Amino acid sequence: MMPLTWHHPHMPPIYELTRIEPAHIERLDHQGIFTTGLLLEVSETPTRRQSLADQVGADTTDVLMWRDEALMLNLAGFGPPEHHLMIQAGVEGLRDILDLDLDAFDERLRRAARELKVDPPSDLTLEGWWDQARTLEEE
Repeated sequence: MMPLTWHHPHMPPIYELTRIEPAHIERLDHQGIFTTGLLLEVSETPTRRQSLADQVGADTTDVLMWRDEALMLNLAGFGPPEHHLMIQAGVEGLRDILDLDLDAFDERLRRAARELKVDPPSDLTLEGWWDQARTLEEE
């Protein structure tokens, strides 16, 4: 069963992606793709990724990188402050979450929160993101 990530009520706009060139954002916008949810939807399969890459003058590696970050932005309870915290922690997308075990993920985000002088997410939230990342994992 395919996770319906794009029905997320927040649906962050694509300009919140940090790993995408402004020119590509503009071209995606012209294609009517202005949220990360829509981006995930139109790049679901290798064929669709190739087609999207061709339409916006990118390559499929770029599209996969955007997907990776978009999936992270669509985690439950995730917004700009959480994105900022992840960037501070060196976590740029879903792959980075999947590469860490829960303790390492927890420690990295707590350290980032201290550096930014903000409250860290609750254990429940951190664990939720970590678990969700595993359910969204792609081939």
